[in-house]
Amino acid sequence: MFTVIPIAWYMGTLARNDPSKGIWMTAHKSIGITILLLTLFRIAYRTKTSAPELPETFSPQDKIAAHAAHILLYFILLAMPITGYLMSVLGGHPVNWFGLFEIPPGLQIDKPSGDVFHLLHKVGQWVTYAVISIHLLAVAKHVKSGNGILERMWPGKLGR
Repeated sequence: MFTVIPIAWYMGTLARNDPSKGIWMTAHKSIGITILLLTLFRIAYRTKTSAPELPETFSPQDKIAAHAAHILLYFILLAMPITGYLMSVLGGHPVNWFGLFEIPPGLQIDKPSGDVFHLLHKVGQWVTYAVISIHLLAVAKHVKSGNGILERMWPGKLGR
């Protein structure tokens, strides 16, 4: 996400006819498709394994917030690539993966529907910013509190 978002910002600064825009668009779409595939893999993996328990020091509200945040992050990691893909293919724009191969559209061009997915992708952009901001504030809270939640995310111990 921290790669695909800056690429999108940069693309927004380019003139419509800028010759490099296609390269950046291919990178943006390719990273988005990769995020989608990795998220699907992660969800499949998570169905076979359980997440570590949250610390006992977490209040019930903290536990609810943590679970809600994870659900929102997974939703974004699925919704943004899907809406981007549908926006592209329904709008008649091919989606290829890093210039190596084209992903079959599987759908007929339908520009009005493509416009709907473009709007959903734009709305999702702002939802993504909000969720990332809230998530980063929560990280700061955990760093300040020293409750050990960050350490449970890393293999081994931090600082080694």
